[in-house]
Amino acid sequence: MSLHPRLVEVTERIREKSRPARASYLAHVAAWAAKEPVRKGLSCTNLAHAFAASPAGDKILLREQRQPNLAIVSAYNDMLSAHQPLEHYPTIIKEAARQAGATAQFAGGVPAMCDGVTQGQAGMELSLFSRDVIAMSTAVALSHQMFDGVLALGVCDKIVPGLLIGALQFGHLPTLFVPAGPMTSGMENKEKARIRQLYAEGKIDRHGLLEAEEQSYHGPGTCTFYGTANSNQMLMEIMGLHLPGTAFVNPGTPLREALTAESARRVAAITALGSEYISLAQIVDERAIVNGLVGLMATGGSTNHAIHLIAIARAAGILIDWTDFDDISAVVPLLAKVYPNGAADVNHFHAAGGMGCLIGQLLDAGLLHEDVHTVMGQGLRRYAKEPWLDGGKLAWRDSPRQSHDESVLGSMAKPFQHDGGLRLLAGNLGRAVIKVSAVQPAHRIVEAPAVVFDSQDDLIAAFKRGELEKDFVAVIRFQGPRANGMPELHKLTPSLGVLQDRGFKVAMVTDGRMSGASGKVPAAIHVTPECLANGPLGKVRTGDMIRLDAESGVLEALVDADVWAVREQAVVDLSANEHGYGRELFAVFRHAASGAEQGAMSFMLPQ
Repeated sequence: MSLHPRLVEVTERIREKSRPARASYLAHVAAWAAKEPVRKGLSCTNLAHAFAASPAGDKILLREQRQPNLAIVSAYNDMLSAHQPLEHYPTIIKEAARQAGATAQFAGGVPAMCDGVTQGQAGMELSLFSRDVIAMSTAVALSHQMFDGVLALGVCDKIVPGLLIGALQFGHLPTLFVPAGPMTSGMENKEKARIRQLYAEGKIDRHGLLEAEEQSYHGPGTCTFYGTANSNQMLMEIMGLHLPGTAFVNPGTPLREALTAESARRVAAITALGSEYISLAQIVDERAIVNGLVGLMATGGSTNHAIHLIAIARAAGILIDWTDFDDISAVVPLLAKVYPNGAADVNHFHAAGGMGCLIGQLLDAGLLHEDVHTVMGQGLRRYAKEPWLDGGKLAWRDSPRQSHDESVLGSMAKPFQHDGGLRLLAGNLGRAVIKVSAVQPAHRIVEAPAVVFDSQDDLIAAFKRGELEKDFVAVIRFQGPRANGMPELHKLTPSLGVLQDRGFKVAMVTDGRMSGASGKVPAAIHVTPECLANGPLGKVRTGDMIRLDAESGVLEALVDADVWAVREQAVVDLSANEHGYGRELFAVFRHAASGAEQGAMSFMLPQ
């Protein structure tokens, strides 16, 4: 099947506008690349420090400097279920590396905060920029010039993007991502959402809510809904940075352990000292980024990647924007229906055929670049396979060509909708994105008066006072990267969902973020420019008519043009967001942050 002309058009446009930045990036990578291990340039003192604590056998190999030495960079901590399984991975990886005639060292750890824990709390204001801290932490880990390849151990929201952005600064090194996999299925997602709404209405108490949440989040592994964490795993797989089929294998299983060990062996093989050198910079090119965009649209992936994928691309000298997202979305059908886009979880998606079936269908339809580099070599067709244990030995077999459950994983012939999960909105309020895959068609166009809030707590208080029993558009302003770190506003979903269920036309417009798990209520998010950068959203007043039209891609304040032109920006005191919970330490990130459509980055990358 020839490549869809829209993918050709978008890829060429990205390639053209990225040409200077990409050339600069590749020149830096080329300057680092060498057949000899870079550690040969270290002094004897440097080297002695670097392997002083290594086992005797590893010391011999490290001293000889003829075999690959692999860096393990991990987001392990035992508070967060998604990362708790990573505790034992370094032991598995080191042993597998030795079996392959290589060595592996734990190069460094990166922070791993959980948006599920900080949701609606002050700590959420550190969340977005934790990505940049993770990127810098990854760079620190790899800065010792000791390594020939990288194993990046991470799963959740900001962690995988941060690890990849950091690793791309060492783009000459082969890099492979090693996930932990999702926890087994708990309480049905639809029931969990119902109980949250009952709590918002005051119909059940905190004890009842906590009991439901404990049944949902009950063991090791990633949360099973299709939020940012699982969108990360989809993205790493469709971009060729995982072993095929590894995204959604449960932790604590023999197959998961076998995949972890094979990851070490594979990285050793693709180092400059191995049998086939494949650098990270070779894999992450314009075609891989477009494949990532296709994956997001086909699965109804997290809106957070309307920020993170832009930042990842820029770290590789590739420039993309929301127009590229929108153009891809127009031709890629929605093939997955996983909560919040449906009732199923990622375990159901995996059982229905998972990533292998999805990738195979997209390749057959000409909706993915097949001729890309991956950690497995040339060609994405290798990812239309699934791993299994053949007599205890890891092997791959063809994934099913058709879904085992078309209520969860559809087909090109019977998609859930004929375009993708994300869309661009634009108008006199700026540019924004909306996730339509979870919003019923009847709710995709809302025209109603604005009710303006400067915090999510103010909206919840108004809801509890009964002031929002009407049609309205909630405008939550001064929530952008520079204002307060762009926290997720998922805390608002139950209250707004209750009002929508009561028959009111309800929508949200904000320069903040929503959780990757959010849906149902139409939300124009990431409005750029943000209010603190004199974005027009700061001109909105309570009572202004707002039109959010996800079908036509319109976001407008229906205010007379002459009135709008002279209306002043609102001014809000943000001093309360500058202190406590470590927010003081992140002031430089807020001050330096680019806009959401530019990746909300706090550091300079090739432009």
